[in-house]
Parts: sequence; structure tokens; C-alpha cells
Amino acid sequence: MDYHSLEPLGATVSRPRLLLSVTNDTNDYQIEQVKGARQAAARAGADLEIVFAQDDGILQSQQLLQRIQSTIEARPDVIIFEPAGSTTLPHVARAAAAAKIGWVVLSRDAEYIGELRSAFSIPAFVVASDHTEIGRIQGRQLAALLPRGGIVLLIQGPAHSKAANLRHNGLLETKPDNIQLRSVKGHWTEASAHKAVQSWLDLSTSRGTAVAAVCAQDDSMAMGARKAIEQSTHELGQSWRQVPYLGCDGMPKTGQEWVRRGLLTATVLSPPTAPIAIDLITRFLQQGTMPPPSTLTQAQSIPDLETLSRNAKTASAG
Repeated sequence: MDYHSLEPLGATVSRPRLLLSVTNDTNDYQIEQVKGARQAAARAGADLEIVFAQDDGILQSQQLLQRIQSTIEARPDVIIFEPAGSTTLPHVARAAAAAKIGWVVLSRDAEYIGELRSAFSIPAFVVASDHTEIGRIQGRQLAALLPRGGIVLLIQGPAHSKAANLRHNGLLETKPDNIQLRSVKGHWTEASAHKAVQSWLDLSTSRGTAVAAVCAQDDSMAMGARKAIEQSTHELGQSWRQVPYLGCDGMPKTGQEWVRRGLLTATVLSPPTAPIAIDLITRFLQQGTMPPPSTLTQAQSIPDLETLSRNAKTASAG
């Protein structure tokens, strides 16, 4: 059997070759993506190559096209990628499909998936976080923490990021009307949030703002915001010292650990998508079960909303 036909595999077929492209090698979520993908590939008996796009969509496109255009022996059987730029690389997707390479998009919807599934005999699907629900959970967390409302400093992801926009939309759905947002933008890193918040704090209009909470669209940016504020509290005053910090992603060694240590008040667990994608690919290759066009992971509040509300009431009473 020609393995590159991507038909269900028998026991005699060689190990599947998977290529995982992630946005960078510094963000805590991307680090967990890689870790989980390696574990899933080991369970599946698959060879896994990992490339890092360094937050550059053009570089990512070049990296993937280079693999697609290589010799048949060197090509991956399936490409799994999380877009680093503003698009899901439809031209690269069609080049992969024409070469009989499976195509999986992580953490982003891709309108062309239906076309690939109908026109080419390859597995093509999306595995994404439920970004809108993540935002809704952050809105509920703010409601639990701030029953009297107040001003929240929001650190969003980059403007071109659909994930950032969906999380923001979800937040607006559940945020109480008595909570007002002041927004700055980062790039999913601690350093970018530190710089953005520091620049915001340097504005004369920000100095007198009574911020009730800081909410970031990922945990690393929440920590960057915290560091910027802590470095300026001698100028900002005592009211800034006890503000709650909310993050998102909730990885075990970062977000969840920071909540346990009290550095973050809450986070939202968004499970890595790459391991789920590899498990779905493995099922297809072994059993012929085509994955659905889209699979969403399930987000949850850490701590749960009831605990968060109870803790907030206890702190207020104290």
C-alpha cells in the first residue's frame, strides 16, 4: 500500500510522518502544545517533526511549502499547524492536498476545509479552542470578582488574531454593564504585555484611573502586566497593590501554578489542541474514521466560579 494515499493503515505500514508547525517556542501555551504533541505521537508510534514560525506567517508559509515540495520520501504524511499570521494559508493547504498530504489547522477556523475534504482524499479538519467561550468565562470571572463593577485593564492579543477577537467578543457577552474596559494590545508574550502596560501607565490620563482588575487574554501577558504594575506601584498608590489578575490558557506549570502561588487570581484552562489532532489522525490512519470538520476543546474556569465568588466575598469582608 502506498502510505501517501493516506488510507487506513495496517500493521505492516511504516511509521506515519507528522509535521507540527507552531507559532513560536517561547509562549507557555506553545510549549505545552509541543510537549503534548510529542506524547501523543509517541503513543501513536508516529515520527514527529516540529518547526517554529517565530510569529511570522510568511516564514511559516515558506517552511511548510519547503516540506511539501520535497521528495516523496521526505514529505510528511500530515501537516498540523497553528497559523502564525493573519491567514490560515489556503494556498499552502491546497498545495499539501494536491500532494496527498493531510492538513490540520489548530486554534483557528478555516473556510476551505470543506473544499479540501470533498475535492481530495485526505483528512482535513480543524481542532480549535472555543475562544468565544473562553471570553465568556473571563466575563463571568470578572462578574464574580467585581460585584460592584469598576474599570478593568484588558490586555488583548494582536489585532490580526482571530482568537483575540473571539475572546473579546465572548467577554463582552457576559461582562456586566457596570464593568468598563480599558484595552492595550500585546503579542501573546510576557515582554510584549509588560511594554504595552508600561506605556499605558506612562500616560497622564492613566495615572488617575482606579483600576479594579487586570484581565489578559493569556497567562504570560497577565504576568507581564503584573510586573509592569508592580514596578510602578510606588507612583500609582496603594489601590493598585491588591488588584486581581486574570489570565487564560491555564497550563499546569504556568497559569495553574501561578494561581496556586497567588500571582494570578484566576485563569481559564484551554487544553492544547495538537495532542487532540494527533489522536484524531491516528484513529483515521488505523481505523479509517474520518474526523469531523471541526472539533472544539472544552474550556473551564480555574478556580471554579463559585470558589472565585466566595473568595472575593471573603476578601471584601476582611
